[in-house]
Amino acid sequence: MKNLNLKDVTLYVEENIGTFHKKRIQSLDGLKLKQVLKRKNPYLFKAKYVLTAEQIIKSLVDAHISSSEEGIFGDWLEGLSIFINGKVFGGRKSGITGIDLEFDNDSVRNIVTIKSGPNWGNSSQIAKMISDFKTAKKALRTSNSQLNIFAVNGCCYGRDNKPDKGEYFKYCGQKFWEFISGNSTLYTEIIEPLGYKAKEKNEAFLESYSQMINKFTKEFANTFCDDSGRIDWNSLVIFNSSTK
Repeated sequence: MKNLNLKDVTLYVEENIGTFHKKRIQSLDGLKLKQVLKRKNPYLFKAKYVLTAEQIIKSLVDAHISSSEEGIFGDWLEGLSIFINGKVFGGRKSGITGIDLEFDNDSVRNIVTIKSGPNWGNSSQIAKMISDFKTAKKALRTSNSQLNIFAVNGCCYGRDNKPDKGEYFKYCGQKFWEFISGNSTLYTEIIEPLGYKAKEKNEAFLESYSQMINKFTKEFANTFCDDSGRIDWNSLVIFNSSTK
């Protein structure tokens, strides 16, 4: 085990945080209005007394951003976690399906699946993770039947006060970052570097966001508003739910 140099973490963030912001913009650029409309509930908009095309569009785009950013940043944090662990324990990206990180510590092989936050999956997804842990253990023990293996579901933020789940341990927030780095205060120390050029990067994102809102609002109005400017709810519901 080596001590973590926070300057290495800062440099990694500065060199790689641009990837996160780039993917945010790419996620917006790839949106198609009609594809998004088909996934949303038109009755809900009517029940909420939505009156303008822009209200609908902002709701659609903001919902997309909220869900996509969590996944995009979760993937980015996974990379940061592996980088930090590599510096301290010599850990690496695992080649085993369903396992994100492998590292050895005190004669124990740690296998880790990394998630953004604690409430990441339903019962079937958790069952799949447990199955992946079992498969990984079996694969690792083919070459060393006595290998001591420790399975962890690591979550980059949040809390779980009952980490022992039987088949695996769940470490969240401070506990996770300490587990992969040996540093109990790392979870607060990484906050400052993550803001590197955030204002500059967010301005570029907001420009793309505004253009998308304007583009989709115009497209929606041309397709689903009548000549008086009112939303044609019948046309919208037919588009969303008709069998034809």
